Parts: sequence; structure tokens; C-alpha cells
Amino acid sequence: MSRHFADLAVLNATVHTFDSAAPRATAVAVRDGVLTAVGDDAQVRAECDGRTRVVDGAGMVVVPGLTDGHIHPVSGIAMTQGVDLSGCRTPEAVRAALAGERRAGRGKGREGWIVGFGLDPNALGGRAPHRRLIDEVLDGAPALLTLFDGHAALASSRALELAGVTGPVAFTDSTAQVVCDAAGRPTGELREEPAKALVEKAAPAPDAGELAAGLRALMARMNATGLTGGHAMDLHDGSLAALRALEERDPEGGVTVRLRCAPWCQPGTGEEGLRELVALQGTGGRLWKVDGVKLFMDGTIDNGTAWLHEPDCHGESTRSFWLPPHRYAQAVAALARAGVPTATHAIGDAAVDYALSCLAPLGAATGGALHRVEHIETASDALVEKFAGSGVAASMQPSHAQYTLADHTDNWSTRLGHMRADRAFRCADLLHAGTPLVLGSDWPIAHFDAREVLAAARLRRPPHEPGRVPVRPEQALTAAEALHAMTVAPARVAGEAAYAGRVRVGHRADLAAFAADPLTVPAAELVDVPVRMTVVDGRVVHEAE
Repeated sequence: MSRHFADLAVLNATVHTFDSAAPRATAVAVRDGVLTAVGDDAQVRAECDGRTRVVDGAGMVVVPGLTDGHIHPVSGIAMTQGVDLSGCRTPEAVRAALAGERRAGRGKGREGWIVGFGLDPNALGGRAPHRRLIDEVLDGAPALLTLFDGHAALASSRALELAGVTGPVAFTDSTAQVVCDAAGRPTGELREEPAKALVEKAAPAPDAGELAAGLRALMARMNATGLTGGHAMDLHDGSLAALRALEERDPEGGVTVRLRCAPWCQPGTGEEGLRELVALQGTGGRLWKVDGVKLFMDGTIDNGTAWLHEPDCHGESTRSFWLPPHRYAQAVAALARAGVPTATHAIGDAAVDYALSCLAPLGAATGGALHRVEHIETASDALVEKFAGSGVAASMQPSHAQYTLADHTDNWSTRLGHMRADRAFRCADLLHAGTPLVLGSDWPIAHFDAREVLAAARLRRPPHEPGRVPVRPEQALTAAEALHAMTVAPARVAGEAAYAGRVRVGHRADLAAFAADPLTVPAAELVDVPVRMTVVDGRVVHEAE
């Protein structure tokens, strides 16, 4: 009987396995996408023959491949079209960026539309988003600017006209809103997806081919930061076509990030819609599959659409996104009965509280995947305790703290007030209370660079801003805790702990090799540590020169 040797081997490295039975090694061997040997160099050499690619891992620190626990890979490509406004800090800077886009004629390829993304409400000079802030620099062009959190947009007068949005719109199933002035005229502010969609459908969108090309380039950039997987929190129009197109063009190398996709279940989804979501489960390809459903319990604090136990400083954020909320409870219960794991967007304390009350009795989904709550931006001690006993996972994005300030002068903190702002992003408290914790970026809301997510979890501030005061530094994670939350924890939450998330024989050969040890390098330096090699399903998808 012929012996099968390794396709790939890495020798002479430092390997953090995250396997308590054998936490350290110096070498690994891979065959057919699976780890076949983890140990010392001699053990791994025995698995090699003349056809094995042997990599000298001197100076490499190998860890399980990193998984972004909350990301929007395809819809993010569509959202990040046009001018990047994330660097604008004043209304004047926003207008200058739009005027430059207009002068450059970049809207011509989009039927004259000027589109932008990353608009921070803190850049509006304390004013609410309004079309008059941008109309004068557009020369009559239609414009649609997505706010940084993706939950609101600002449309110009011409864009509203083209979309036929002339006054208030009734959304009976949700708290989505076309904001209007006292005279009933739209201000241009569009809160939540149903309102945004009214104008988005009038604007040109990238086709499946453009999305596929963008996705391939995006995944290559993700691989270069050590990412091998992502929990994709949507499956918007064009996503399936883009993923399939990539695999058809290149069955082996088209998709290079292992994606677990959760299509949305929006308010108003009835029995037929739920059956369609259940039927979609398991759809996929070699490295991607539909495995879960995403729901929304509220919106965002910055836009006044979160669900808080007490109103914010403007009297907003008082209702759930689903109206009435028990329809959400019915939806998640129906999905759970069908064995479908759910992920619920819940930012405000009331939203998190209600979601936990609905999810805790459901238990794990088919295959052991956990139901989960996304974001959890403000939480009381009682809510942390309730979370820990619920059996529900927490999915958090430490990079989002960059949109708040320790002195509470930012829009998010001002809306909440000091007491609730002091309960911000309680990663450490939730983890130490026993809650399964997954970390991610929520790209394109924050950068997908896995090193930045890990560093932000430890620093509680943007890694490249040493002068910035950390937000709630006592909620910082250790290096090991942060790395665990992007390796072992995502596998556990997805029901994949038996074969993913660790460097262990029989597990998936998804690996990241750093040029320095992510467990010991100072957090502020981690973002600049090169990733020497990234391996997905046993295939080298990134290699530094």
C-alpha cells in the first residue's frame, strides 16, 4: 500500500497550536487541506518526500488562521464605491471632498451620481445630516453618502427627486425613517436599510462581474493580514452570483477566504420568507457556504435608532427595529426549530436584553453552532451577568471604539450620557464572565486588517494614534485572549471546534505565519508586523517576498 506524503511542510518555526495537549511545536505538515503532522522538525520531515514543498520557517510564528467574526465582504464592495469621507473632520472638509469628486468627473461612470462612504456624524459640526450641507457643491448632481456605520445615508436634493422620495414614508414593520422637516420635506437623512433602499435603487450599482473582481482583490488583501476566514453577515443581491463567478473562473483559487454567510431576515418576513431562508442553508462552494441568518433588533446609537431602556439625549433610540418586537421572537424561534443558527444585531441595552431573553431558551442550533448577538455597545452589570448564563455568544468589534472618545465629547457618547457611555464595549467583562467571545471588524465599518482588530482589543484605541486616550482601558484583552477570539472561538461558535480553530492533526490547514510573535509583540507594533505566509485549505494564498 503506497504511503501518502505531505503537500506542504513548514519547519524550524515557532508554532502556537492553541491545543492544550501540545501548545507549542516547531513544524507542521499538510496534505489535502488537512494538518497531518504537528510537532518537531524530525516528526514533520518524516511526512515529506521529494514532491513536498518544504518551507524554512526560521523567524516565522505560526498560529491558526484568523477568522473575522463579523464582516460584509460583498456588500462592503458595493458600499465603498466612490469617495472615501472617513478622513473628513468638518463640514467644510466633506464639501471639499465632494466638490473634488465632482470636478474630477468621477460620477460620469455612475450615470452622474456622486457616491461616498465613511461619513462620520462627528464631522457635521454638531448638526443633523441635511441635504443643504452638500447641495451647493454638487452642481445639481445626485449624491448618496453612506454614514460610517452603514445604517444611515445622506441624499442630495437631486437624488431624492430621482428616487421619487418627496415626503414621509410609512414603514409599518420597522423603525426605518425618511427624516423630514416640520413642513414634511425630506431632509436627505435616511435611517436604516428600508429607507436607504428607496434611494439606492435609483442609483447605479456594480454588476456581478464587478463585484467578483472586487471580491477577489479584497480577499487577497485580507489574506495578507493573516485572515483565512470570515463570518459574512449578509448575502445581498449579487453575492451568490459573485461567489459562483469566482469559483467558475478559478475553482481552486478564486475564493481564498473561507466564508460562512448569513442572509438577512428583515422585519415583515413571513412564513414563506422564512422557508426560503431555511432552504438556502447549505448552499455554497468549496470554501463558502450559507450557514445562518442575520436579524436586527435595533439600529445604531449615532443615528438615534438603537433600542435603549431609557431614551438618548435627543429623546430617540426608544423602540426596537422590529415592530412589534414579538415578531422578532417568532422569527428566531421558527429558525431555531429548523436548526438554523442566528446572529442578531443588538447595540442598545434594551435590544441586547430582549434578544437574550428570546435566544437563551433556544439552545444550540444543528451541528452545535451557537446563536449569537452582534455589537453589544453598551451593557449594564446585570446584562453582562444575563449574557454569561444564556449560552449565547457575543460578537464584538473592538475597532469601533475609535468612533468614541474617552472624554465623552463625541456624538455616540453625548447621545448616551456619561453613565451608559462608561459601559462601552465590555469585551473583557463579557469574556471573563464566561461568555463565548468572537472578535471582528465589521468591514467596511472598520478596517478588515486582523492585526488592527487584535491590537485594538488590547489597546482600546486606534493602534496608530499613541496620543489618543483609551476608551475604558480596563476592558482590554490580553494578547492570548484576543487571538483566541479570532481563532478558537469562531470555530466553536460556528459548531466547527472538532476540526477548525487550532493547529492540530486532523484540523483544517488554515494557518497564518507572522514575522514576530503576536502573543508577545507590543500591541502598538502588531499592526506593522508582516504576515510572512497565509495558508487556506492547505494552499498558500499569501506569501511575503
